[in-house]
Amino acid sequence: MKQPFTKVFYTSQQHITLLKSRGLVITDERKAADYLYNIGYFRLSAYFYPLLKLPKEQHQYKSGATFIQALDMYRFDRKLRLLLFNEIEKIEIAIRSCMTNAASEYFNDLFWITNPAYFYNMQNFQYTQDTIDAELKKSKEDFILHFQSAYTDSYPPAWMIAEILPLGMLCRIYTNLKDNVIKKRIAQHFGLQVPVFSSWIVILAGLRNMCCHHCRTWNRELAVITTEPRRTQFGWINSSRTDKRRMYYRICMIRYFLFTVSPGNTFEDKLKALLAAYPNIDTRAMGFPVGWENEDIWK
Repeated sequence: MKQPFTKVFYTSQQHITLLKSRGLVITDERKAADYLYNIGYFRLSAYFYPLLKLPKEQHQYKSGATFIQALDMYRFDRKLRLLLFNEIEKIEIAIRSCMTNAASEYFNDLFWITNPAYFYNMQNFQYTQDTIDAELKKSKEDFILHFQSAYTDSYPPAWMIAEILPLGMLCRIYTNLKDNVIKKRIAQHFGLQVPVFSSWIVILAGLRNMCCHHCRTWNRELAVITTEPRRTQFGWINSSRTDKRRMYYRICMIRYFLFTVSPGNTFEDKLKALLAAYPNIDTRAMGFPVGWENEDIWK
């Protein structure tokens, strides 16, 4: 049953008093107050949570739990998001390029993305068309403004439109394509089957947004479960040992895409260096299985 929100505002010092009363060790209150003010208690509370005793509803911290431990989890999570976002950017750009180039060549139509003849669900097509119209209307990109001022066509070519659409919208366009041949061609470029490729784009788009919006990432249990590949072109993992809702599975998806997108990447080295820099991070909470370094995808 709903009830009024009755919590009151706390200053940083009041939060410190509260945390200490619950058993959290804070050795430098001045620094802790600065962190609480500049990061925010609400954001940091997600990193205090793993330090609570069971049952956690009692809000009592484990013996020896410290503010620094929570801060280290926050720092690790921040660096993990930056690492993942950097790699997702490469993958996203490759997906945009592959989709627009492959389909433009296959259909022999530079404007295929706005042509209803290539799509089977008109309701979905209209939704993507409305999104394209809205994005074009508000776009201040030089290449869009130049096209609109220089040409009489109703829409720019597919590769221009793809640059101003969210990754999730590109996935919707891809899955709505009528011709399975071009869908397979695009998916196979990344060593995947069509249903897996569609699923993985959605997952990556969600993870990208989490990274962009500074959301807690490292130990989150994610709602969307991805489609498992039946066969793979590159090394993969033993999925029976992996929780698909945890971050490790998504990290492996990124690793898999990079085999095509950036074969000489240093993602593995950067990941291992980050984990080594924060040895107290519980990788089990991220879904890392014992001996993960020996799985085929990391060889």
